[in-house]
Amino acid sequence: MNSNSQPSSTPAASTAGQPFNTLPLSPAILATLQQLEYHTMTPIQAASLPITLAGHDLIAQAKTGSGKTAAFALALLTRLNPRHFAVQAMVLCPTRELADQVTQEIRRLARSEDNIKILSLCGGSTMRPQMASLEHGAHIVVGTPGRIMDHLQRESLKLDALNTLVLDEADRMLDMGFYDDIAFVAKQCPLERQTLNVLGHLSRRHHPPGTPFPA
Repeated sequence: MNSNSQPSSTPAASTAGQPFNTLPLSPAILATLQQLEYHTMTPIQAASLPITLAGHDLIAQAKTGSGKTAAFALALLTRLNPRHFAVQAMVLCPTRELADQVTQEIRRLARSEDNIKILSLCGGSTMRPQMASLEHGAHIVVGTPGRIMDHLQRESLKLDALNTLVLDEADRMLDMGFYDDIAFVAKQCPLERQTLNVLGHLSRRHHPPGTPFPA
């Protein structure tokens, strides 16, 4: 979906508690959810997944522990083509700790798919090993805005095939002064993409650059 289109915001979820098999998810993903004992949807999952699985942009409010990672991870995994070995989804996080948690959860949800490569690109680690990993290709990258920007400037990260951009805890990233970094990264992404913004607090002060806030 074009990043300049009007995103949907999540309404109060009336379908929370419904099983995941009511959604258009692949049998492999549904089997993985059963193995992980994810039997019914949390409110954020019930409100957002019908929107994101339909390909729409999203602005959602959700706190840690709400099931928000699975909410956006299931959407990006559904759009992923494992046979196309290029970065198709990117998740920006405010901290290395959150990026590591998100990476682990996506790996858990993707374990039924063969050869899906997920890389964590965060500050605090040397660039060279990350660049070497990128040279071998990846389907999904998760990282902090500054380090993602570094890789883009060095041209070690290519986003030509990107179809999903996730800003996790976008309000926190803006509070930490990452506005310019996020704006730079967003400009390197294809215009035709799905953009998912997850906020801890929903306000006009906390909408990411280049993404119109719903009226």
